[in-house]
Amino acid sequence: MTNVLDDYMVDIRLSLLDKTRIQAQILLPMLRALRAELGQERADAIARQALRDWSQRLFAAVGKSVEGSPRRKWAAMHTALAHVTEREVTVEMVRHDEEALEFDVTHCRFAAFFRALGEPELGALLVCATDFDIVQAAGSDVSLAREQTLMQGAPSCTFRYRFAPRS
Repeated sequence: MTNVLDDYMVDIRLSLLDKTRIQAQILLPMLRALRAELGQERADAIARQALRDWSQRLFAAVGKSVEGSPRRKWAAMHTALAHVTEREVTVEMVRHDEEALEFDVTHCRFAAFFRALGEPELGALLVCATDFDIVQAAGSDVSLAREQTLMQGAPSCTFRYRFAPRS
């Protein structure tokens, strides 16, 4: 079964968690070297901007490859991401109707991995921020509010999607 994120996954036999671990193996030594050379604040700012730019470009390109309305693009990417993360997270549904999709992630192996490394901010950039980049593909049709994340030490990640009325 193909999925709109197949190119992003590089090798669909790898789980997203395995892919993320591989990314961390490369990024952490580089980030630590930059911190030693430039200081933590400057190095982290450079890494944050570079990873945000990469993710935004990546998911904008994925969105362009999906046929249909902006909301359809979001739905395709959101569904694909849910598919590749479902065995790594525990989700409790709060609401799902025409106006909103609300759920909490109460367990996340990505967060556990990055917190064990002592690098939750890197995890937030590689994993958590992508949700907002996927929402950008929907323009004003979909919005996301997330007040807290497991990655940052909260008891859950709160996903609160709102949908514009269909015209």
